[in-house]
Amino acid sequence: MIPEQAPLRVLVVEDDPVAADAHVLYVGRVPGFVAVGRAGTGAAARRVLDRAPVDLLLLDLHLPDVHGLQLARSLRAAGHQADVIAVTSARDLAVVREGVSLGVVQYVLKPFTFATLRDRLLRYAEYHAAAGEASGQDEVDRALAALRAPAPAALPKGLSAPTLERVTGVLRATPEGRTAAEVAEEVGISRITARRYLEYLVDAARAARRPQYGQVGRPELRYHWLRER
Repeated sequence: MIPEQAPLRVLVVEDDPVAADAHVLYVGRVPGFVAVGRAGTGAAARRVLDRAPVDLLLLDLHLPDVHGLQLARSLRAAGHQADVIAVTSARDLAVVREGVSLGVVQYVLKPFTFATLRDRLLRYAEYHAAAGEASGQDEVDRALAALRAPAPAALPKGLSAPTLERVTGVLRATPEGRTAAEVAEEVGISRITARRYLEYLVDAARAARRPQYGQVGRPELRYHWLRER
């Protein structure tokens, strides 16, 4: 249970407009949080932070003008104290270690679901609520334990995270949507396998399917990435 308090203010820093829309909507669905803006570059993020207080950055590490950790470093040097949840597709543990000293309290690996981000935000809220002066080691331990997320839920048998990431990328890059056959050809998997990944995304409320009617035969399903939830 999140203690009664003013909503935690989140700035979404993401250069992909589709992803930024989704992240803003995700944040708005979590009790105790409010998205106060979005920025597509490091420079834009600095301008927002200079104008308004922010508690937390949801920060993509690969921005067009600066690496996310470089941005975090410059913000610390300028006196900004906002914490950071880093959003990245990289699995480089050296980057993770570097981020710890720069205010990165959590990492979220792309692609992720609303449930994953909700878990990270709620854990951050517990940490933030306990971030005053500790009376002893137990309170320090409890505050840090709030940030420790459980292992991510396993994908259904037969699905892999790298392939899911490629399928997700295909959908996000094509606003008009794709059929399972089109996704299969682009990713290099069978049509049946592509359909399994697409249906997984539908079940996770990250994609929608609509029938595409041709001149003869049964309609074919076309899958679309969801901009809004």
